[in-house]
Amino acid sequence: MDKAQAAIILLAHGSRDPLWRRPMEAVAARIQARQPDLAVRCAYLELCGPDLGTALDGLVAQGARHIGIVPLFLGAGRHVRDDLPRQVAALAAAHPQITLRLQPPIGEDDRLIALMAEIATASLYE
Repeated sequence: MDKAQAAIILLAHGSRDPLWRRPMEAVAARIQARQPDLAVRCAYLELCGPDLGTALDGLVAQGARHIGIVPLFLGAGRHVRDDLPRQVAALAAAHPQITLRLQPPIGEDDRLIALMAEIATASLYE
């Protein structure tokens, strides 16, 4: 895969509070700093923008052909289990020239679970 054609969309729930987005934007900034040639966008399911379709359209317009969608959710509720796979399938059908990969929710990754456990107990031993 040509790295210039790769991109990531970090997908979160969304909030009307603009401060709520800071952690997602910090993740995007860290990825961009480590991999400056990788296009990274944040998108939100509701309450703020851009939505997933808008973020995807922007990346496709910039030449992205291989796009990973990373749900920044700790758990897989109805939105992630049911709504998101249907939405991604519809976007893939609308953009047959690209490859979309929907990753599992980040909260299901053992590395994040271990890190959260470490953070949760860190102040006990200081």
